Amino acid sequence: MHNKALHRFAIFTAVCTFCLVIAGGLVTSTQSGLAVPDWPLSYGQLMPPMVGGIFYEHLHRMVATFVGVLTIILAVWVWRKEDRGWMRILGFVALALVIMQGLLGGLTVLLLLPTAVSVSHATLAQTFFALVSAIALFTSPWWLEKQPQLSEGAKNSSVVWLPILTTLAVFIQLILGALMRHTHSGLAVPDFPLAYGQVIPSLSPEAVANYNQQLIQTDIRLAADGPISSTQIIIHLLHRIWALAVSIMILWTSLRFAKLSSVTKRLSMFSYLLIGLLLMQLTLGALTVLSVMAVGITTAHVAFGALTLATCVLASLHVIRVFGFPVRKPAIFFSTREVTA
Repeated sequence: MHNKALHRFAIFTAVCTFCLVIAGGLVTSTQSGLAVPDWPLSYGQLMPPMVGGIFYEHLHRMVATFVGVLTIILAVWVWRKEDRGWMRILGFVALALVIMQGLLGGLTVLLLLPTAVSVSHATLAQTFFALVSAIALFTSPWWLEKQPQLSEGAKNSSVVWLPILTTLAVFIQLILGALMRHTHSGLAVPDFPLAYGQVIPSLSPEAVANYNQQLIQTDIRLAADGPISSTQIIIHLLHRIWALAVSIMILWTSLRFAKLSSVTKRLSMFSYLLIGLLLMQLTLGALTVLSVMAVGITTAHVAFGALTLATCVLASLHVIRVFGFPVRKPAIFFSTREVTA
């Protein structure tokens, strides 16, 4: 039975989680991660003076606390009102993730921003947002309605595997993005679409030394910041190269969805939405470099990355709900046969 209040609360929790992703992005974009050196309090207070980097870091903590409270309520509500056993489990998985996210946030501060912990913290934030978005879908009237029965061939269609693999590709890209941000590799390559005027720049010690001179001369990097390394350049380029793979996957998925709009109009909606998000992400990614990582643009790039992942997850769940999960191996992913209801 559809619980309208629970569904709306799940949507509200997802929206607040998205705001938390934005707040976390602002902390990294403004380099405020250590503006408050203690945890869980802030300079030993519940409410420190909201000035400078303290504003961004403590605001992030306050939003995180609020989302944590919402998740506790959501988990208990799902446990009490849901008849589906797997949904009860999912509610407490969400609670476990938000607790883990809080602990990773604390460790990030107490251990002085270690890369592994910081990247894990950023990746888990994206995962949690996608999970809460999925819970909102699972509590919706559409999900609870009986969907049309399709033929056995349709159930095994590649249309189910395609968005799943696209979601995986986007998730890998978000990990690479987090790695790039937390290793300070965002401006290791300061031009776009080329890299130091080349398709694949040289990584020889002489070339890297020359790149560092260019960065200092153009005021993109100060000598006091220390030189960039070949590793940072590689991380930056991996993020760009994988973006191309993700773009191909999203375009492919969108085209397949457009051809299946007769099955359900929701797939047509996802087709346009995914293309729009892709164009926005590519634009923001380019502007992040060209604007020398302007705070607003860089944070928007992070936020739209989270939206893209959540949209891919929801799209995958939609096709699974309509077509069923395929029983064959994903080799049929390469099938060209279209699905018919």
